[in-house]
Amino acid sequence: MSIFFAYNDKIYEDGTAVIGPDNRSLRYGDGLFETMKVINGKIRLGDYHFERLFSGMKILQFEIPGYFTASYLENKIAELCKKNQHSSARVRLMVFRGNGGLYDTGNKPNYIIQSWDVEHADELNSNGLIIDIYSEAKKSCDKFANLKTNNFLPYVMAALYIKQVNVNDCIVLNNYDRICDTTIANIFIIKDGIVYTPSLSEGCIAGVMRRFIIEKLLQSDIQIIEKPVTVEELENADEVFITNAIKEIRWVKRFKDIEYKNKLIQEVWNLIKKA
Repeated sequence: MSIFFAYNDKIYEDGTAVIGPDNRSLRYGDGLFETMKVINGKIRLGDYHFERLFSGMKILQFEIPGYFTASYLENKIAELCKKNQHSSARVRLMVFRGNGGLYDTGNKPNYIIQSWDVEHADELNSNGLIIDIYSEAKKSCDKFANLKTNNFLPYVMAALYIKQVNVNDCIVLNNYDRICDTTIANIFIIKDGIVYTPSLSEGCIAGVMRRFIIEKLLQSDIQIIEKPVTVEELENADEVFITNAIKEIRWVKRFKDIEYKNKLIQEVWNLIKKA
């Protein structure tokens, strides 16, 4: 069966060339993206995704046309999922400026939407993940650090390192050598019954699942604190888990020769599933 993608209000068969060498996203990584989970035609945490997207577009000084709204993009995502016969899907929405050089001022958004079939997990992963640290690239802590930009090089290199050392994921550090996030997820550690996660000022991506979990934990009996997190604190943690919009919550079993439990993580999982 053919797979299709959407580009600027038209749908094309996968593999069709739609951008050229002058595209600013290709040249400079000039744009943003969202990775969303669609279950039975509904975008999970859709409000959070579009709030982050449009906030990021304002920071990157896009000129947003009146028609270019969350509702417009939701409809385009629904059309593509229907075309691809994906009732449950991983959807990638990329927004970028068009063709031009570094100093061109065309700031109107272009977009590409892709979808892939996805399985939805109803249980916490029983085989814990193995993680490591990629230390060759450091995330900055500037105002762009929390955005999911198309300039993703530190994470790309960390992903290549994952294959070299045969682990499931890698932590990316910030320029203070503190924990930022992982190649595809935000990270949480648990010590003495308290959940900690790097604050946004540490340069991590402002993940929608991260935000959702923090909000729900603040309403629960489980204490959550956003703060700078060091590698030493990771090494001394009782439990570790990572989160993103697709996999939601995944238990980390081992970092180097340190093994972690998953007792409180199961409670967090149950809390989020109920929510």
